[in-house]
Amino acid sequence: MNQPPSHAPDRAATPLSQEGAKDPLLQPLTVRHLTLKNRIFDTSHAIRLTEDSLPKERYRLYHEEKAKGGIGLTMFGGSSNVSPDSGSVFGAVTLDRDEAIPHLRDFAEAMHRHGSAVMVQLTHLGGRSHWRAGDWLPTLAPSRFREPAHRGFAKAAEHHDLDRIVKEFGDAAWRCREAGLDGAELHVHHHLVGQFWSPLMNHRTDEYGGSIENRARFGLRVLEEMRKRAGDDFLISIRMAVGEGLDAGMSDADYLEMARLHERSGLIDFFNLTYGRIDTPIGLSSYMPGMAMGLAPQLQFVAAFKNFVGLPVFHAARINDLATARYAISEGLIDMVGMTRAHIADPHIVKKISEGREEQIRPCVGATYCSWHATCIHNASIGREKTLPHLVPKAPKARRVTVVGAGPAGLEAARVCAERGHDVTLLEAAPKAGGQVLLAAELHKRRDLIGIIDWRVSEAERLGVTTRYNCFADESMIRETNADVVIIATGGLPDQMESEIPGAEMAETLWDVLGTPGPIEGDVLFFDVTGTASGLNAATTMAESGGTVLTVTPDSMVGMETSGIERPLMMRDYYASGAQALTDHKLIGIERRDNQLVATVENIFSGARSERSTNRVVIENGTIPVDEVYHALAPGADNGGAFDMRAMVEGAEGTGGPVVPPDNDSYLLYRIGDAVASRDIHVAILEATRLARTV
Repeated sequence: MNQPPSHAPDRAATPLSQEGAKDPLLQPLTVRHLTLKNRIFDTSHAIRLTEDSLPKERYRLYHEEKAKGGIGLTMFGGSSNVSPDSGSVFGAVTLDRDEAIPHLRDFAEAMHRHGSAVMVQLTHLGGRSHWRAGDWLPTLAPSRFREPAHRGFAKAAEHHDLDRIVKEFGDAAWRCREAGLDGAELHVHHHLVGQFWSPLMNHRTDEYGGSIENRARFGLRVLEEMRKRAGDDFLISIRMAVGEGLDAGMSDADYLEMARLHERSGLIDFFNLTYGRIDTPIGLSSYMPGMAMGLAPQLQFVAAFKNFVGLPVFHAARINDLATARYAISEGLIDMVGMTRAHIADPHIVKKISEGREEQIRPCVGATYCSWHATCIHNASIGREKTLPHLVPKAPKARRVTVVGAGPAGLEAARVCAERGHDVTLLEAAPKAGGQVLLAAELHKRRDLIGIIDWRVSEAERLGVTTRYNCFADESMIRETNADVVIIATGGLPDQMESEIPGAEMAETLWDVLGTPGPIEGDVLFFDVTGTASGLNAATTMAESGGTVLTVTPDSMVGMETSGIERPLMMRDYYASGAQALTDHKLIGIERRDNQLVATVENIFSGARSERSTNRVVIENGTIPVDEVYHALAPGADNGGAFDMRAMVEGAEGTGGPVVPPDNDSYLLYRIGDAVASRDIHVAILEATRLARTV
């Protein structure tokens, strides 16, 4: 990042001394009047856990768990709206009415009870909203504007609009102060305030357009009103970018000047800095990086920017490992490190560091599942804290439990049962654990998924689970374990669609391709029925291995079931690999002609058919359950494989009924994951967690 020469103010932070400090992450930081107990914080984010657009119990419990886990500061309410015409487009909190105060007060009391500070993020989305959102009011921006991401047209804000919105920001800040929160953050970047900053979005010729001072005027009015209404003993920060990268609407130098202008105003207490754009799909995908990008991709830009400002600098963007976090703090690159998605994977990070249990921290793998489904791909308790607490309770009595299958479902069942104090035996037919995740981790830029397996294998070993690999467990072998409870997690095998597509026996499954090392030659017709990240990345993987790939899908686009955060970067790589797509089509037949396969495809709307000559046909249609051993064991099980679904969902223990005495030949039997039906990693882990807590 090239910045003009500057002399930072005297209050610039310096690298921490290691003397007397065993861990830089655990050192306190004083900002204005408030001392944060450590250097780890949680950025505001829209986790979609609101009820009636308010941060009620479910939302509070989700954040309170991080306070229980020792975090220094939680910032909640990602993009909390202050105005009726800032309609929520991603399940955000709304703080435009006094009804919010009791819920904010509950939030503050919960966090303070555990010694953590708490702030909320305030915003007006401006043109980033949509007129269909919320109360269907006209949206506004500095000038007439249509954001590519949310697609709504916004009118140019009038002076009376701006006067009203300034007051609404002040009202919201007062509500936060009245409720006992420690502070509020103004979201700038590409929201209404940031839209005034950007020459791309601000074409005004009045006192709010043109020069940097004019473009900053509205945001400074907002901050003045927030400070006036909330008082001096209330933290106020801004979340802004330090640059945008390619196709920037505002230069790095202008961002620096904006930061200095705000610092000189005396209205803010710290910067929360980011890098990139959020108003385009590809920009947002990079701005909120997943596993397709490396660790801490924005840190270098923020660290360079910090040299030219004096206020404390906070930053978060895929810093999900402790080594990077420690480096960032100990070298003075930033003053507070945000580990937001890392705390979604494991909200007890600080507690585990403090107790010397770092190896037990559940890793964030960057799957961005949380951005789409309000939970973590492999922490099923997220968003379910009331019915599925993070800490696993001990069982009233230890039992013998046999788990068959060491994929994500089986590993999780074994782990949780062992946490409850049971004697667990895990039987796996393959030479190593992992199941389908082993194949998924071989796909283009998906290797971090293996962390889901590695952590559970490590935990199973720590908890004393007896694991037997290369063990194809049949009915007699399972009975020999003399288990009180048997959990079948045998997964599934690929559905080759032989009963649906004539000639499908000549096709390969995606598993066949991924399980065969070496380059791929010739044309590949890839029939992807699932539309998941696995299919999208598989096409890229095959193309990068040398194949000329055509994806045929009945969906309107490839990767339809991929999260909006992940898909843009995946599609960029998909097109770069040379892969092509034929959407709205299904495969209806395969035949061999000479040395080629000829695939017949049909448009699902018009019924028009065409033929495609290819070297290989690969089919991805999920899995068919491997459930033979389950059905063999079911007649002898005390429960016949049945369980109380409602009780299990609500978190009641013992939902399968009483476990039979050890000297009885009977047992309780369950099956989970893809042994039931083809689904995803999260559901496999969720089912395992729910079930194992009842044993």
